[in-house]
Amino acid sequence: MNKNLMDMLGEEKIFPIIRSKKASEVIDTAKALVDGGIKILEINVESPEVYQAIEEVSKFATVCAGGVITSLQARAALCAGAEIFSSPIFHMNLVKISKDRQIPFIAGASTPNEAYNAWKARIPLIKLYPVTAMGGVLYVEDILRPMPFLKILPQGNVKLNEVSAYINAGAYAVGVGRDFYDGYSYSEITNRAKSIVAELKG
Repeated sequence: MNKNLMDMLGEEKIFPIIRSKKASEVIDTAKALVDGGIKILEINVESPEVYQAIEEVSKFATVCAGGVITSLQARAALCAGAEIFSSPIFHMNLVKISKDRQIPFIAGASTPNEAYNAWKARIPLIKLYPVTAMGGVLYVEDILRPMPFLKILPQGNVKLNEVSAYINAGAYAVGVGRDFYDGYSYSEITNRAKSIVAELKG
C-alpha cells in the first residue's frame, strides 16, 4: 500500500473533487487547481470520456479516481493513470483490487458501524459521505469521539469556508467539490485554490 500518497493527502488537507462528463472541462479545471497549488485531486468517473482526462491530468497531478462502484471502473481508472481510487461505498471487490495492486482505496461510509468495518478491513482513509446531510462538523466530532483512530475524509456538499472547521474537528483531509469551481472562471478557481492552500498552511 502506497502510504506516501495518504501522507501527502494528510499534509495537503484539501482534496478537490472534479465532476464533469466532459474530458476537456475536467482537464482545464484540474490545471486551474494545480496552478493554485493543489497537488492531489479526485476525478469522478462520470462517463467513459473521463478516463482520457485521468490519463492527461495524471501527467501533472496525483489523481484519485472517484465515484468508483464496480471493479471494471476501478481497473479502467488505474490503467488510465489514477494512483488512488475512491468509492461512496465499501465493497470487498474494491478492497481486493486495492490489495492485489497495492493501490490505496478510499472507501465510503455514512454510519459509525460502516466506518469501523472499513477500518477493520484496513482501509487507510474513510470517506464520510454525504457528510453535510449527516450533520456536518458535529457528525465528524461525534464519530471520532469514540473512535479517534479513524482517518476521516468528510465529503458531500462541503464548502471551502468550512474546511478549517472540519480539520479542527479531527478530519484527516476534506473533500470539496462544486464549491471549488461551479460558476467560477479558471482564473477564479486558481485564486480559490491559492487562498485555501495558504489558509491551511498558515
